[in-house]
Amino acid sequence: MTSSVIFDPLLPWPLLAGLGAAMLAFIGLALWRGLRGWPLRALAAVVVLGALTGPSLRQEDRAPLSDIVLLVEDRSASQQLSDRAQQTEAAAERLAAEIAARPNTEVRRVTLGDGAGDSGTQLMTALSEAMAEEPRGRIAGAILLSDGRLHDLDRAPDMPAPLHLLLTGQPEDWDRRLIVRNAPAFAILGEPVTLTLRIEDSGAAPEGTGEAPLDISVDGAEPERFMVQTGRDIELPITLPHGGRNVIQFSVPAEDGELTDRNNTALVQMNGVRDRLRVLLVSGEPHAGGRTWRNLLKSDSSVDLVHFTILRPPAKQDGVPVSELSLIAFPTRELFLEKIEDFDLIIFDRYKRRGILPALYLDNVRQYVEDGGALLINAGPDFASADSLYRSPLAEVLPGRPTARVIEEGYRPHVTDLGERHPVTAGLTRGWQGDWGRWLRQIELEPERGTTVMEGAEDKPLLILDRVGEGRVALLASDQAWLWNRGYEGGGPQLELLRRLAHWMMKEPELEEEALTAEATGQRMRIIRRTLGEEVGPLTITTPSGEEVELTLQEVAPGQFTAEYTGPEIGLYRLANDDQNAVIGLGPAAPREFEQTIADGTTLEPLVDGTRGGILALSDGVPSVRDVRAGRPAAGRGWIGFTPRNAYETQDVRLIPLLPAWLVLLLAAGLILAAWLREGRR
Repeated sequence: MTSSVIFDPLLPWPLLAGLGAAMLAFIGLALWRGLRGWPLRALAAVVVLGALTGPSLRQEDRAPLSDIVLLVEDRSASQQLSDRAQQTEAAAERLAAEIAARPNTEVRRVTLGDGAGDSGTQLMTALSEAMAEEPRGRIAGAILLSDGRLHDLDRAPDMPAPLHLLLTGQPEDWDRRLIVRNAPAFAILGEPVTLTLRIEDSGAAPEGTGEAPLDISVDGAEPERFMVQTGRDIELPITLPHGGRNVIQFSVPAEDGELTDRNNTALVQMNGVRDRLRVLLVSGEPHAGGRTWRNLLKSDSSVDLVHFTILRPPAKQDGVPVSELSLIAFPTRELFLEKIEDFDLIIFDRYKRRGILPALYLDNVRQYVEDGGALLINAGPDFASADSLYRSPLAEVLPGRPTARVIEEGYRPHVTDLGERHPVTAGLTRGWQGDWGRWLRQIELEPERGTTVMEGAEDKPLLILDRVGEGRVALLASDQAWLWNRGYEGGGPQLELLRRLAHWMMKEPELEEEALTAEATGQRMRIIRRTLGEEVGPLTITTPSGEEVELTLQEVAPGQFTAEYTGPEIGLYRLANDDQNAVIGLGPAAPREFEQTIADGTTLEPLVDGTRGGILALSDGVPSVRDVRAGRPAAGRGWIGFTPRNAYETQDVRLIPLLPAWLVLLLAAGLILAAWLREGRR
């Protein structure tokens, strides 16, 4: 039982102070006038003021509470390196037993693993949550069993007692890691982009490690090896080989004695994009839809368009001065002989042979296509005439032969069954409200090769796509697409169709007919297989460790099959289906846990020093435990200390008034009466 005097004033303290000052003034007046009873009056005033302060004797029955020591065990991935897990387990068991054997002391063990996602070691979060579950006044200290590599120092709690860090690891530990300092998300095709890499040794690295082999692999291909200097930045120029996603893997072979090779690999996924797309548009003669292709291509800021319209063929003699016909002469030799390779796409819009482009130039266009170029024929009645481009060297690369018949009737274009699977026309009907408007003219074609993705009048081929050599050819058997643009009978998806067509011809990866791609979200990937076939075989996934997994792809749309897969580990996955292959990286190649692997308490040193705690290495042995007074150093060679909190629980409280009302009345009245009698005798 403990006792103490408390005050519960009947009036506010400022008012009591004023009342006391007034009483003091009256006593001073009595003393100045020579009243012999002034001491008795002063005593009466003290009794009244004392009663107004409400003094009471408080008696408490208290039950002592034990002190609590928090023991936080770091079981994150970096703590599984070398013998750190065994060190942590042995130290935790010994400390827990020693603390529990101390009188009036309890131990709370907290275990934490890797943070969600790639957030690393959340050591301070675990300590804060453990403290929140215990009364602050009972916490006598905390011990962290860790390598000191944490990623949430900003969550550090305000410690009311000593905090100690016991470092795992060995003095001879060393590690090598590969760092990619800058990796842009995209790069322009054909232009080198510079990556900055660094191979860094940390810890007690052996001598003679000034150079290290660096392996570089693109899209899972056989890696190339280079010898590079360690400990300094390396400027590495990379030119992406193709558009779309490029997966570049950098790796350094593991050395004997290093802690881990998990940070010896880095994955960089970059999208290859074209800087500028150069398009040559040759319009054979003015017509109602002559500006359709021009407007489409000019609306794309990434397209450089060169457009020529032939208003007057050489054979036409009408007496108009040449100076009034054109501001720029048609540079046929320059465009079709010298600079044809500079163009990504050539479009002939209602063009026919009229002596402007000799057969030699058209044969050069054929060779351009076979070497990897793209050619689009937007056919009008001219394509069915004797001057048709089909009756030129271009016939070798065109996928359809005109029959010389021009169908002059209304019809609604429609996508073929095969076209529903082709990325150029797939989903066009689903993305348009209502029926498509009619077109009014079509050139009858006999398909010779390629893929017919749209049909028109009498179910004749309307749009044929083909691959020739390394290039691509599209043949549109009508010049009526502009009717959709004008909204004739409701219009149609003219802009989307022509945009897809142009991008397919310029080999944009998202419009490939046969493709295998994957999209990663964390450790989960969604695999997409596009094909013109009706079935696909099983998908084979090769994990970073070399294990092969087979999945069955499910058809979700015509020509589109998908599957989902959760990768068991971080790294590069290889996908194979039929003749298609792809690679994708899941998660960072070097997780945050392995960015720094050498045990070090520098990060936690300010926090530990602020509580008078200590940082000790477990390689020197498990320290003993002792008590220290608050404010005193709580760590030394081979020992750590905790501050006893002397916490208690109050079970019963009794209040006894020291000046009850009857006693105050009796004392005050007696003193005042005695003062009056003494002064009356005088």
